[in-house]
Amino acid sequence: MSEAPIPPFVIHGPALPDRPVILSVPHAGRDYPEPLLRASRITPKQLELLEDRHADRIAAHAIARGYSAIVAQRARAWIDLNRHEREIDPEMIDPRPSGDGLIRSSKVTGGLGLMPRRLRGSGDILSRRVPAACLEARIEIDHRPYHRRLSEMLKATRDRFGLAILLDIHSMPPVASGAGIVIGDLFGRSAGSRHSGLVHALTKARGFSVAMNVPYAGGHILSTHGQPARGIHAIQIEFDRALYLQPDMSTLRPDIGGLDRLITRIAESLCADIAGRDTAIAAE
Repeated sequence: MSEAPIPPFVIHGPALPDRPVILSVPHAGRDYPEPLLRASRITPKQLELLEDRHADRIAAHAIARGYSAIVAQRARAWIDLNRHEREIDPEMIDPRPSGDGLIRSSKVTGGLGLMPRRLRGSGDILSRRVPAACLEARIEIDHRPYHRRLSEMLKATRDRFGLAILLDIHSMPPVASGAGIVIGDLFGRSAGSRHSGLVHALTKARGFSVAMNVPYAGGHILSTHGQPARGIHAIQIEFDRALYLQPDMSTLRPDIGGLDRLITRIAESLCADIAGRDTAIAAE
C-alpha cells in the first residue's frame, strides 16, 4: 500500500479561529519531494540550511493552548511561501520565460526567490532547470492554497472579532546588531503601531535583545495579508536560531529557550488588549 501524500500544510486548532490571534509558520517544512532531491546538486543536509529549522516548535505551546495556526510542511527549497508567485529567476525555468510580469526583487537577485536558486557556501542548488509546468504545479498545489486558506482564516477572524492579528513566525542567523529577535511590520504598513509596539515591549520585558524591522521588515506574507485599514494586522517575528537550537543549529535545546512561552504570552496579551478595547468602546 502506497503512503498517502503529505499535504502542503496543516491547520492546528479550530478551523474557525475562536481568538483574534492566528499563527503562521511558512518556512519550517521538512517534506522534500523526490523530484527536488533528484535534481539537487547538494546534499539533503545542505538543503536543510534553507529551513527555519524547527520554528514550528516555537508555536507548539500556543497551539496546545488552543490558538489556530497554519504550518507549512513542504520544504522551502521546493517553494518559498514568503515570496510572490512571480518572484521567479527566469534562468531556473525551462523554457526560459520572458521578463513580462516577473518580479526581479532583491531576494530573486540574491538567489532566494520563489524557488531558491543558490545557497551561501554551496552555490547553485539544482543541477538542471525546472520545467515550467512543474513550477506552475508547485504554485497551484502549494503556494496558492496556503495563502488562500490563511486569507480565509484572517477574514473570518476579523468578521468575528472586529480585528485579526497574524503572528508570522520565522528564524534567522545571527544579525550584525546582535538582536536575538527582530519584529517586522513593514515599517508600519502591515500592522498598527499599537500591536507591533506591544509585541516589542513584551519581548524586551522578557530580557531579549530586540530590533524593529532591521534587517527583516517582512516579506510577501505581510505585504499580502497585512491590511490594517481593513482590520487585519500582520507581524513577523524572527528568532535567532541560537536561542532555541543546540550549537549544531539542527537539534532543539531542551527548553527551546522559552520562546514557545514567549509566543503564547504575546498572543494572550494581544487578545487581552483587543478585548479591553472592545469593553472600553462598549462602555462609551
